[in-house]
Amino acid sequence: MAGAEIPGAAEYDIRIEFDEREASNLLEINPGDVSPADELTFAKNVFVPLTTACRYTCTYCTYFDPPGEASLLSPEEVRDILETGADAGCTEALFTFGDDPDDRYDRIHEQLDSWGHDSIHTYLREVCEIALDVGLLPHSNPGDQTREQMATVADVNASMGVMLETVADVDAHAGPRRKNPGQRLDTIRTAGELGVPFTTGLLVGIGEDWRDRAKSLLAIRDLHERYGHVQEVIVQNVVPNERSNFDQPSVETMRRVVSMARYCLPDEISVQVPPNLSPTRDLLDCGVDDLGGVSPITDDYINPEYEWPALRELEDIADEAGVPLRERLPVYRRFLSDGVGGEATENEWVSETIRRAIEADDEAGKRYRAVLDAE
Repeated sequence: MAGAEIPGAAEYDIRIEFDEREASNLLEINPGDVSPADELTFAKNVFVPLTTACRYTCTYCTYFDPPGEASLLSPEEVRDILETGADAGCTEALFTFGDDPDDRYDRIHEQLDSWGHDSIHTYLREVCEIALDVGLLPHSNPGDQTREQMATVADVNASMGVMLETVADVDAHAGPRRKNPGQRLDTIRTAGELGVPFTTGLLVGIGEDWRDRAKSLLAIRDLHERYGHVQEVIVQNVVPNERSNFDQPSVETMRRVVSMARYCLPDEISVQVPPNLSPTRDLLDCGVDDLGGVSPITDDYINPEYEWPALRELEDIADEAGVPLRERLPVYRRFLSDGVGGEATENEWVSETIRRAIEADDEAGKRYRAVLDAE
């Protein structure tokens, strides 16, 4: 498959190469071709919805508000949320917002300007610094980013992410401002070039077909094989909501997609399903090994109708599978070199800022290292 077959690939000079027979072979994979994981992991996070503005208008999304109604959290509001998370024993500050919201929303742009910021990305840097000050490791998911935008915030993030969703051109991304698979792949590639530990994933049930799913997984694998930066791939099913008329994929569909992901991806990449959205118990024998970031104090603002499970429920899921449940940091151990609990790596994956936070002789540093020591 040539990258040019992906919508937007030529625009971003994306070249994804794999044998079409690999895609065909992947379509034959089922749960019997993979093995269950020998443990389940999760991160304890606090969810910070920095703004509900987004330049896109995807038909399955309830997260964005129209211009004139979108909100933007102030630094003081962000600090209050983060302090509550730190007090609850969280290690991760999950920052989410729509793609380049200040590009579409004049009010958001004006508010940022009044706080001394020329873009949402410089503001993201400020709130990431607040997170580190409070005692949390930032994981930002700000959608598509240029190299300049990502470089602005990379050193104050333990890891970052963006959902690829699909390499197909689907009606779910309809509207004058469409998501572009080529641009998404460019963001994932940029993270690799900058050495940022990265999370991506598939959104199942938004109009893609089975071959699209196989190609999406192979595209992620191809980029990881070049840079080694993908730490986890989320396999997430679309869920019904007030804006969406998409049917939630069947359990059998999800079992097959998760199995395809586990079979296709290298062992070092975790396969994650979100336990508040997925039929998790029915997927554990398909190679799932991570349950994502779960918040003990804040809602899933992207899917507000679906509450996070309590830690007790995660423990029950692991007990049912007969495997241990282990807390992890938002950056996986293999990206940490000697001195912060991991084996030496060829590349320096975490910045000096993040390294100092993990090594610090304060309550936050002790909390981080306790998570690492329990592995």
